[in-house]
Amino acid sequence: MVDRLKSAAEQLEAPTCPDCHIEMRWYRSELLADEPTPVIAHLFVCPHCKRAAQADTVFKGTRLPPEKLSAPRFLAA
Repeated sequence: MVDRLKSAAEQLEAPTCPDCHIEMRWYRSELLADEPTPVIAHLFVCPHCKRAAQADTVFKGTRLPPEKLSAPRFLAA
C-alpha cells in the first residue's frame, strides 16, 4: 500500500485556491477504501486563506484470479 501511496503522490498536481488563485499545499493523504477498489484522498490547504480541498486517487483492481487452486494433500491410510 505504501508503494501505491508514493506513486499517487508523485502523479498528483496541487489544486489552485478558488479565492486566492495560488497553488495549494499538500497537507496529508489517507486511505478511504481498500476493498474492492483502493481510494486515497489527498488533502490540500491554501497557505494564505487556509481553505481546504481534496483530490482522490482511485486505483484499478489489481487482484487476479489464481491460475491453479491449491488443495491439501490427503494421505491414504
